[in-house]
Amino acid sequence: MLVHVNTTQVVGEAVQRLRTEAGISLAALAQACGISKTTLHGIEQGRGNPTLSTLWSLATALEVPLGELLEAPARGPEVVRADDPQRPRVEGEAVSARLLHRIKLRGTVEVYDIDVSQTRQESAPHLPGVQECLVLTRGRMTAGPVDGSPELAAGDSILFDASQRHVYQGQDKDNHAVLLMFHAEV
Repeated sequence: MLVHVNTTQVVGEAVQRLRTEAGISLAALAQACGISKTTLHGIEQGRGNPTLSTLWSLATALEVPLGELLEAPARGPEVVRADDPQRPRVEGEAVSARLLHRIKLRGTVEVYDIDVSQTRQESAPHLPGVQECLVLTRGRMTAGPVDGSPELAAGDSILFDASQRHVYQGQDKDNHAVLLMFHAEV
């Protein structure tokens, strides 16, 4: 199986929604992807099992990123646990990928390598449109909006709106993460 079972329904709903929004017929999209209408219909109904190549063809024809087909948009802070088997996963011949977060943005991305001590740091709200995505690589820490910051373990990640007060606090002596800050053009 190339697309995991829990992903097939999400993929089907996304393809159908995006095709309809773009005003593309089932036949036209199938032809653009080099697949049959029956195969495309099965994918849209959540019964198909598209390969990674088929997903790329669909994303290209629909002019969207691959992730747009793999996951519905999240609401509020989104925490992804390292051992979460429900995350969308696709496999190719040499690459296996697990989607952590999808971020739509026109603007600037800053990538930081950070160490976080056990001291609690509350950060003031950033400008509107700023999001932070943190992937914890070592240790344990609390991070995210001041109201309801979850504790994260190595391999966990969080995506949140940084235009509200947020907190960082290490729970171990050695806490390390990669922080991406997304600054949307306003």
